[in-house]
Parts: sequence; C-alpha cells; structure tokens
Amino acid sequence: MVGGSRIRQIGWALVLAVCFALLLALTFKVNAVKSDVRLAERQIIAAQRAKLMLETEFETRASQQQLSDWNAVEFGYAAPRADQYLESERQLAALGSPRGIDAPEPVRVALNRPAPESDGLLAEWITGEEGDAAPERAERSERHDLIAAGGLAERLASPGAGMASVAEAGQ
Repeated sequence: MVGGSRIRQIGWALVLAVCFALLLALTFKVNAVKSDVRLAERQIIAAQRAKLMLETEFETRASQQQLSDWNAVEFGYAAPRADQYLESERQLAALGSPRGIDAPEPVRVALNRPAPESDGLLAEWITGEEGDAAPERAERSERHDLIAAGGLAERLASPGAGMASVAEAGQ
C-alpha cells in the first residue's frame, strides 16, 4: 500500500505540474492576444485621425478654391506677382550678395532702453539724510547710467565703474 500511495502522490504532482504549465501557457496566450488587440485599436485610432486630417485638408482646399474663384470673378483679386516687389533679376541677385565693407548692419530689432528712474522730489525727506545726499545721489545716478548701458562691454568700459558698482547695478 505504501508503494501505491507514493505513485499516486507522484501522479498528482505531475497532473498539478501539467495544469500549472497549461495555465502559464494560457496566460501568455491571453496576454499576446490582448497586446494584438491594443495594437489593432491603436492602428484604428491612427487611421481615424489620418482620415479626419484628410477630410479637413480636402474641405480646406475646396473652400480655398471657392474663395479663389470668388476673388477672381467677384472682386477681381489676383495673387501677388514677383514684379510687384522686384523690377528685375538683378535686384533679386543683389538680395543674396554679401554686404560691402562699410555697409551698415541690417536693422533686425528696435532697441528700447529704459529711461533712468528719478528719485522724486521727496526722496531726501523720506530717507532723512539731508547732509550726505549729494554723493549718494551721484552714486545712484552712476548706477542708473550703468543699468541703462546696453551691454556688458559698455558697462565694463565706463571709466568710473568699479566692480562693486557693476555688481550693485545688476541687483
């Protein structure tokens, strides 16, 4: 009896191992199918987006054509031509040529430097320093001039600007 019981235990263990292996294989198969479904859903969504984009493009081009027809027939509008801006090929070629030696730099942006702030009429009275106001006012005006200077090179090139005043101007 002991031998039969041992064989039964091994048989049940083998059946349990086979069931576990089948469960594991089934789990992998289910996950693979889920992955395929997600991929198909993503492809469907991408196709729907592409379809919507193409429909929008088609409608836009149709309305552009309709507007172009209306502009030509109703209003007499036409697209701009190159001869409205340039008179000859020579002017077109001159656009790409390098500037001369003494030619000015092309204007790209307008500079807007802030005006130095004034201390106001009551600044001495508020601070309470009436005797030493002149040197302090000169130092403040120097700081304002440094702040109003355009670049770092101009600030460093100013003759009375020490490192302390440059550091204070940056604050």
